[in-house]
Amino acid sequence: MRFVVLVKYAPDTQLDRHIDPATRRVDRAESILSELDEHPIEAALAMSEALGGPKAGHEVIALTMGPDKAVNAVKKALQIGADRGVHLSAEELQGADVTMTAAGLSAAINAIGGADMVLTAMSSTDGQTSLLPPALAATMGLPVLTEAIEVSMPDEDHVQIVRDEDGSFLTIRAQLPAVVSVTDRANEPRYPGFKQIIAAKRKKVQTLGLADVELSQQQVPVSVSLAAPRPERTAGEIFHDEQAGIEAVLTVLEKEQLL
Repeated sequence: MRFVVLVKYAPDTQLDRHIDPATRRVDRAESILSELDEHPIEAALAMSEALGGPKAGHEVIALTMGPDKAVNAVKKALQIGADRGVHLSAEELQGADVTMTAAGLSAAINAIGGADMVLTAMSSTDGQTSLLPPALAATMGLPVLTEAIEVSMPDEDHVQIVRDEDGSFLTIRAQLPAVVSVTDRANEPRYPGFKQIIAAKRKKVQTLGLADVELSQQQVPVSVSLAAPRPERTAGEIFHDEQAGIEAVLTVLEKEQLL
């Protein structure tokens, strides 16, 4: 059984984000493994271990797409417990939107021989769109199970998840291969110890370029031609009189045709 976990090298949420004037993209110099990615890693490891792990022929592969430094996300996943890593790196793919990202990751998965289950976080900590899991599933022609608060394998041919639907719990089962997104409620990720960190140095990270994957020219994104920092917020007006404040809000709503 091959579990492929998608990981992302995302800007640290504790730091301010800004645009690199040279690349006109988000500056990722101070980035880390997206924290939410630790949950699908843990889910994959738990399922692999339940089946017998690497000794029984099962493996967890951490896959990322991004610039050279993005390999650090894969290395962190290896420290947590992934068996090996794959890094799709190509300048032409920098700044890819969700459609291009899904195409690139799908091509990378095909290049390494496919996957029985692809696991992702519920979203990345930078984009936070949650669009990649369904986009990837559509690209690969696979079923997608999203927002899992529990994930398990009732047998080696199926994956089962539990979703929280506004307080009601929905159980969904799909035949493998499939794409599954895992929420931060699904598990408690393990913390890599010293032995795991040292062992990760011996694990293999495979680097793929455009020549190693099958992508059409239409799937390669155009470069960013213009980007500017978000303008500074201007100070608002404080009303100490309640009635005056209400009237001011109503005036704005009427002006914006929201009433």
